[in-house]
Amino acid sequence: MTAGLDFALDDRGVATIRLNRPEAANALDMDVADGLAAAVQTIERDGGVRVIRLSAAGRLFSGGGDVHGMATATDRGRFLAELAGSVHRSLIALDRLPVPVVAAVQGTAAGGGLGLVLAADVVVATPTTSFVAAYSTIGLSPDCGVSVNLPRTIGLGRALRMLVRNEKIDAATALDWGLVHDIVEAEELESATDDLVALLLERPAAAIGHARRLARASFGRTFADHLDDEAATIARLGAGDETGALLARFTG
Repeated sequence: MTAGLDFALDDRGVATIRLNRPEAANALDMDVADGLAAAVQTIERDGGVRVIRLSAAGRLFSGGGDVHGMATATDRGRFLAELAGSVHRSLIALDRLPVPVVAAVQGTAAGGGLGLVLAADVVVATPTTSFVAAYSTIGLSPDCGVSVNLPRTIGLGRALRMLVRNEKIDAATALDWGLVHDIVEAEELESATDDLVALLLERPAAAIGHARRLARASFGRTFADHLDDEAATIARLGAGDETGALLARFTG
C-alpha cells in the first residue's frame, strides 16, 4: 500500500496490516502512518471485515517512532506533532470499529510499537518477545495511547514501572500482567495466529465485534451513557438475521 506497511483484505473478511520496515526496526515514520490511515479507512468503508490481523516483518515488531527522522528534522516539534497526530487519528478510528484485532508480536515492541500492541484485543508473542516504553530514553513523553491504554491493560502501578523506570518486561511477565494472551515458539507464531483468526471467524461477527467496541468505549463515558449504548446495540443485533438463526436453535 505504502512504503513500510503492507495491507491485504481477503475473501474471508480478514484484513492484514503488516509493518514492513525490517531494516529500520519497523519504525513508525510518515509513510507507515499514511499506510495505517489508508488501511483503517479501507476497513471502515468495506463493512465486511470480520477480523484485523496486525503483524510485522523481520526480527523486531517495532522500535517505535522514527528516531532518525526526529534527529534530523529541522522542526522536531512539528515533526512529532504531525507523526503522532496521524497515527493517533488511525488509532482512534481503529478503537471504535466493531472488529476484533489480533496481533502477532516478535522481538521487541517499544514506544509507539507498544501503542500498536495495546490497540489489539488478543496478543500472541514468542518466548523472546519483550515490551518497553522507551520514551524517556530520548527525552520524550508517551504517545500512541500508551499512557492511557497501558494502565488500563496492566494496572497503574505496573504501567508506571514501565513508563517512569523504563522497565523492559519479557513475554512471561507480559502474559502474567495481561498484556499478552498466548506465547508460542517463534516458528509457530504465524500458524498460531492463523488458528486464532480462524477461531474468531467461526464466532458471530457482529456479536464479538461489538463486544470489543463496547469494552473499549467503556472507559470514556458515564455508566448511564454506556448502558444506553449497550441497550441500543443488543436490540439492533437481536433484530438481525444472524441472531435470529442462532436463537432458533433453542426453540426447536
